[in-house]
Amino acid sequence: MADAFGRAILDHHRGERAEPLWQCDGEERLRHPIEEFYFEPFDADSAAGAWLEERLDGPLVDLGAGAGRDALYFQEHFETAAVEASDALVETLEARGVENARCGDMFRLRDQFERDRFRSALAIGTQVGLAGSMRGLREFLGDLARVTTPDATAVVDMYDPEYGDADEMLGFRADPMPGLAYRVNWFEYEGDVDEALLFRLFSPDRLREATAGTGWVVADVCRPSDASYYRAALAKR
Repeated sequence: MADAFGRAILDHHRGERAEPLWQCDGEERLRHPIEEFYFEPFDADSAAGAWLEERLDGPLVDLGAGAGRDALYFQEHFETAAVEASDALVETLEARGVENARCGDMFRLRDQFERDRFRSALAIGTQVGLAGSMRGLREFLGDLARVTTPDATAVVDMYDPEYGDADEMLGFRADPMPGLAYRVNWFEYEGDVDEALLFRLFSPDRLREATAGTGWVVADVCRPSDASYYRAALAKR
């Protein structure tokens, strides 16, 4: 199976990337900003960094850890496990110095971790939208509740389809249901084409609705800019 995304990140780390990583939807394509998104260091002094840091504690699981920006920072403060679905990204994590990197599926947490394993969870990169539906999101949150302690916290991020410029983003698909939409796109790199990704977009109110019965409550919502992107801090009920 092609892994255009993971291979481009690994090549960038090695200094071997000669071609752009393209993010695509039909004939539309955008250059994906690898350096900016994955290799700039965690900035604990920024408002966004401080907001994130004060909501996390260890042991921490970083789901969809990318190239390890957050894991590299937090492992200096407490035990941090970094999970990625791509072998190439796990290789990147290890090469960059992430001490506990593993290949895994964030939507099969029960199969990978024991109950109450982590004190906090981090899922930054909007990959929570790959749950695909309100039911899928509830199942993910329920599994996350199982592998975290009774006093756990979590931070997830998404795009709000009802805020800012959401309908202008690559791959946006409207939905008649309030607070919901879809996003479809895929990655291309050096002739390799990844499978299309189908994201479900949830407004903060829809996220609050999805937490019902999962053990979580939305404790805070942060919008780093005027765009549709937001981060939500979750806490156990």
